[in-house]
Amino acid sequence: MKNRNVTAVPAEYLRSVNEELQGTIQEVSYEVSNYIHLSRQLVTDRNIAISEAGRETVKGDSIWKKCNVYLPAGYDPNDTAVRYNVLYLLHGVGGDHYEWLSSNGKVDGRFIICNLFDNLIANGDIDPLIIVFPNGRSAHDWMDTSFTSEGTNMLGFYYFDYELRYDLIPLIESKYKTYAKITDTSPEGIVYNRSHRAIAGLSMGGMQALNLTLGGYRYDSTRFTGTKSIWDNGLDNTVLASGMLDLFAYVGAFSNAPTSSDGNVLGASLASCDHKLHLLYMTCGDADGVAIGSYAKSIEGLLEQARNHLGHYYQILIKDGFHDFNVWNNGAYNYSRLIFRNSDEYMSDIVQKTLT
Repeated sequence: MKNRNVTAVPAEYLRSVNEELQGTIQEVSYEVSNYIHLSRQLVTDRNIAISEAGRETVKGDSIWKKCNVYLPAGYDPNDTAVRYNVLYLLHGVGGDHYEWLSSNGKVDGRFIICNLFDNLIANGDIDPLIIVFPNGRSAHDWMDTSFTSEGTNMLGFYYFDYELRYDLIPLIESKYKTYAKITDTSPEGIVYNRSHRAIAGLSMGGMQALNLTLGGYRYDSTRFTGTKSIWDNGLDNTVLASGMLDLFAYVGAFSNAPTSSDGNVLGASLASCDHKLHLLYMTCGDADGVAIGSYAKSIEGLLEQARNHLGHYYQILIKDGFHDFNVWNNGAYNYSRLIFRNSDEYMSDIVQKTLT
């Protein structure tokens, strides 16, 4: 495995590799039993307390959603000897499960994000892995990409953790050849499985990676909370998410959106968890008028509150970087080279760097 210094994306990594080294994309439909209903209730097939969810939970019919899955070159469903790590990459508020693909653009007729990972794998920077591109709206109207604070599609972003835990991860780990098996709930199995899963996201997806994995706040429309929005966007926090550190050992947030919780909140949740976070990677452009404030707030106090529950911590500021894929591709490139590694391979516990 090559040196993992955080750096700019090599220009050639945006170009396509030879055909035999190219991964493939599959669009997958799956059943979802945990989502926000038209009534703003949480439909679930699990025993989730109202105090935990912050709203009424009900039984209901399942819905069907879609995600995209990147399979590395050479993936053979019949080869039982080979297993793969899985990275879940989340999209932004106006995107969907195609944002990392279509919105990111193409070079040489292929999606840039696929070129990037094809090159990382082909050049030995990372081991071959599976990448899942979900639609992060756990709601009955998950195909609605509009920004409406009162919409159930917006509320669904803040309840994606239940779908991920109970619907999507079980699908991925039953359908594909993954190291992790969510069916193994033994203490040893949880420790092993979480070390083979990573999660990261851009903008709203970066908020989800932080709030829903580490244990930050859920949000809802102030029309229903009866409170005032500190963001002036019609949203206010409700209850703390319980977190998913039993599922993920690596978290990445690229230009995390304004409803990301403060660092003191995230760090305190980390400190109260039974599991140590192996790696937290946070990045933003210094000219990002959307996310630079939330990035700074989510960093402030996090390390001090988390104490020894946070292993390796990267804060990467991109000079002259905006709220765009130049920053997010850089995040995907560097984050992917750091995840799924043994702790003793890291050069430093805390890295604060500005990339030019």
